[in-house]
Amino acid sequence: MKELSIVWFRNDLRIHDNEALLQAINNAQLTIPVYIFDERVFRGRTSFGFPKTDVHRAKFILDSVIDLKKNLQSIGLDLYIRVGKPEEEIAHLASNYKAGMVYCNRERTQEEVKVQDQLEQKLWELGQEMVYTRGKMLFYTSDLPFPIRHTPDVFTSFRKEVEKFVEVRKPLPTSQKINQKLPFELEWGTMPTLNDLGYTAEQQSLLKSNRFKGGETAALAQLKYYLWDTDLIQNYKETRNDLLGWEFSTKFSPWLAAGCLSPKLIYHEIRKYEKEVKSNESTYWVIFELLWRDFFRLLGKKYENKIFQLSGTLGGKVSDRVDYNLFAKWANGETGIPFVDANMRELNETGFMSNRGRQNVASFLVKDLKLNWILGAEYFESKLIDYDPCSNYGNWNYVAGVGSDPREDRYFNILVQAKRYDPKAEYILHWVPELKSLPLEYIFQPDLMDQKTQSKYGCKLGVHYPTPLVASKRWAK
Repeated sequence: MKELSIVWFRNDLRIHDNEALLQAINNAQLTIPVYIFDERVFRGRTSFGFPKTDVHRAKFILDSVIDLKKNLQSIGLDLYIRVGKPEEEIAHLASNYKAGMVYCNRERTQEEVKVQDQLEQKLWELGQEMVYTRGKMLFYTSDLPFPIRHTPDVFTSFRKEVEKFVEVRKPLPTSQKINQKLPFELEWGTMPTLNDLGYTAEQQSLLKSNRFKGGETAALAQLKYYLWDTDLIQNYKETRNDLLGWEFSTKFSPWLAAGCLSPKLIYHEIRKYEKEVKSNESTYWVIFELLWRDFFRLLGKKYENKIFQLSGTLGGKVSDRVDYNLFAKWANGETGIPFVDANMRELNETGFMSNRGRQNVASFLVKDLKLNWILGAEYFESKLIDYDPCSNYGNWNYVAGVGSDPREDRYFNILVQAKRYDPKAEYILHWVPELKSLPLEYIFQPDLMDQKTQSKYGCKLGVHYPTPLVASKRWAK
């Protein structure tokens, strides 16, 4: 047994169902859990210049790390904290204290792989070893009925194969309380604040609109609430496309993205719920969504950097047009298309948007404004609390027509979608209150108003609300 191991926490901020943590505890006499606030993630920029991590996700991650430290302390461990570059900070720690192994959850996308490869190289030079573990997915890749390179390109084919042949393994047990005392003094470090990470008071003022609380404790509470306390899961399929409020969907995605909540735990809690309470199409549909998450991650493994490239996984030809003025109107919720603007304003103020909203605003950017889809994908990467590289870029590939979609040239009719999913315009008016004086038909299509009508209702286009970038008659077929 090695004397000392390090556990590098990344996007697996939990102690339940954590393979890296369990292996480290079982294979070494002493364990040092570590989290490094990567300065490139919190202070860096995307290729189009957006902050890599906007304030909502930064706060969610910070809360999650604070909660992780508390939960580790509850089982007799602690959390070593630094701000810097993981490959440097962890190599320095491993060298100083002669760690035998560094355990971590393997990542598969470009930027994350580069960091883990650099750390592995530094450890190799020190005569130390990196041990990769699993925990992001519902399935273990070794259990799949096909090699990763043969992952079906169409979700339905993937779903049918895995549902037929693969069982979801039980979550790993949470470590029991251990009694360890380090034989040396270790400066565990101080938890940074948002100020320390470079977020201004103005940016932090947006956090009042955010209901999400990061951390494993909050994640487990939401799982219990959605299944056992409220039975909301029984109506998930009927409510999942709603737009306004907290209870219309599971809201699990931010905790899944940060690794505060195990997908295997969700799966087996649902199966337990189905056995003890009720099984219906809605309970299955939450599992269906978890399958989509695995599907996109497997496509990320299969196609690697292609998911980040303009031509996507299919090598398709799409617009590379970049118009920053036009894009800014989309990003700021000033397109003059109320349904698009409402969704973008929600994203900017809360860091969250429904899946239905994401599909519509993405389609509008790509198919109506005909802009480079990577602009939108990077903006989502910056803003979303639940940002996950494979899911985000996989979905943008899908909408842009360069990814996994059996339907050619998929297009979202914004007007039809708005009237179907927000028939009383309650969602639109919540985020676009300047339209509240208008009759319903004009709320959906303000550009139908002539000058006299605009004056009558006190809503002049170009003054009180933007002139639409696209005439709504385009969708009124």
